[in-house]
Amino acid sequence: MTQLKKYATAAATAATLVAIPTMAHAFGATKAPSPATPSPAAVATSVKGAVTSTVIGRVSEVVGSGTVDGKAWSVVLEFYPTLPKGYTVPSKAGESAAHKSLVCQRTVIGGVRVDSKGGPWSGCQQVNGAHDTHGLGGMALAGLAAKGTSGTRIFVGNPVSEVTRAEITLKSGKRLTADVNVVKGTSFRGFAIPLGKGQTIASVDQYAGDKRLTHDTFWR
Repeated sequence: MTQLKKYATAAATAATLVAIPTMAHAFGATKAPSPATPSPAAVATSVKGAVTSTVIGRVSEVVGSGTVDGKAWSVVLEFYPTLPKGYTVPSKAGESAAHKSLVCQRTVIGGVRVDSKGGPWSGCQQVNGAHDTHGLGGMALAGLAAKGTSGTRIFVGNPVSEVTRAEITLKSGKRLTADVNVVKGTSFRGFAIPLGKGQTIASVDQYAGDKRLTHDTFWR
């Protein structure tokens, strides 16, 4: 995804994210330690040229959903082949200002959308068509308070195409897993894993089948 270092941050919002500096920045994330660099083969899967979208209208995919701490949660990826009515190009959009498609990630916990105070288009990024996947590999912790570091949280990832599933190992030893879901007709993909109050991350792994591709231990 092009220019993922450009993102909108809502001032004084209570719903924030902690993330690594890749695709997650398109969805309202703030900076945290970077993970291991993806393999050359993984990087090669992203489309680097201009791509014309074949998607006619808005399409979406539920990345994950369920209940945690008694609260319903969901993460939805949306793709708009053309900039939707009501959307305004951010003044600091940089090179992405010329892109005419939009991808959004909506994380909702207990009926409240994360970063909702940033406006209806917080968590969105302009892209160059349905396959402009520069920057895939981002992960983020989404929460309604404390910058996603405590309370009820959702761990969200937007991995490269090789990744088929993700696994979180908690400090308690319990393992939580999620499959990767793809927005139909596009290359935008993601996974989501809920974390209840008091659950602390020991490691995060991404897999292609049974082959582990990444192993990160800086998440908490």
